[in-house]
Amino acid sequence: MVRCVAVDDEPLALRQIKEYIARTPSLELVAACRSASQARDVLDREDADLLFVDIDMPDQNGLDFVGSLDGFRFVIFTTAYSEFAIDGFKLNAIDYLLKPFGYDEFLKAVDKAVSLKELIERSRSADEARQEEAAVEDREFLSVRADYRTMLVRISDIVYLESVGEYVRLHIAGSSPIVTLFRLKNMETTLPADSFMRVHRSYIVNLRRITGYAKGRIYFDGDEYVPLGEKYREQFLKYIDK
Repeated sequence: MVRCVAVDDEPLALRQIKEYIARTPSLELVAACRSASQARDVLDREDADLLFVDIDMPDQNGLDFVGSLDGFRFVIFTTAYSEFAIDGFKLNAIDYLLKPFGYDEFLKAVDKAVSLKELIERSRSADEARQEEAAVEDREFLSVRADYRTMLVRISDIVYLESVGEYVRLHIAGSSPIVTLFRLKNMETTLPADSFMRVHRSYIVNLRRITGYAKGRIYFDGDEYVPLGEKYREQFLKYIDK
């Protein structure tokens, strides 16, 4: 099942997308939003695979909205203006639906998203199995697949982990980041719970690498920081209080 969020400031256009989603067994509607800011609030609380985004919206246009999301999943742009198509594809959109569009056009675009999601999940499952087989028993190291090879990363050297679409970027102390095909939530269960904590939909931090916290930001050496998500604030502040 592909979880999706629809974003369009036009009530009739939004209702049409909702109806199309309801007709499509492979889709599950998470939320229908009238603005980019409303959609951003939803994405801070909910997981979603696919966005249907109108481009011409008053508070923030769809291109800027998608471009501001950190490595966000699959996007299908919807608009009445064909001149936006090239800009949409520059953001790696799966497809571009020109209004008014029918259900057949909608379904063709959705099929691309479903097929790509299935392909990525099969690849991820195989890669995760290889990583589990190669895991070091004492858990001093984390085995990850990157740049067509398996790498052993010392867990204590990981500063924080960042979700980037279908990948995870490991930020390593004194080294360049490593990008691997892996789910952040699977990383969360793999890493030791006494030293790593999920603090945002897109971030896990090494608690022993934190140097400070202020105004919703968690800091590390060199003034590098990650945001603290509202959903995770209470758990993190309890840790800080200790």
